[in-house]
Amino acid sequence: MAGQRRQFTREFKLEAIRLVSEGQQNISEVARKLGIRPDMLRAWKRQIDGLPRSQRNVFSGPGKGANQEEELKRLRREVERLEQERDFLKKAAAYFAKERP
Repeated sequence: MAGQRRQFTREFKLEAIRLVSEGQQNISEVARKLGIRPDMLRAWKRQIDGLPRSQRNVFSGPGKGANQEEELKRLRREVERLEQERDFLKKAAAYFAKERP
């Protein structure tokens, strides 16, 4: 049985990195306490350490999920398409209803 991938919030990732950066605990200790793999925490730390402070907004949301704005745009496009299909079907139904005696 395949398990689902866990998703972590941006705040969780930043807090985990902060705990390591303070230097009181090493990566393995922090990872064990948080219930994550040390290599995952190292990857998060590498992601944020390579950026200047002004660009440290690398964790856009929970896990690798879509950005909220992109998701909203996608959903709006889908609603528009569905409304067009609905309108077309209404017109087609009305046309074929007139045709019958």
